[in-house]
Amino acid sequence: MDRTGINLKTIIKWALLMTSVTLLVIGFVTGAFDDVRARAVRICMECIGIG
Repeated sequence: MDRTGINLKTIIKWALLMTSVTLLVIGFVTGAFDDVRARAVRICMECIGIG
């Protein structure tokens, strides 16, 4: 197998990376990040016993 060509493994890695980045950007734009963060803080506070 020559090193100059693009193999299937490389294509899959880049496709997954681009999909992940796209979904992260969509989450930030739609405000889902704030919802997830608020829930995480609430759960953490309950575990500590403050909330």
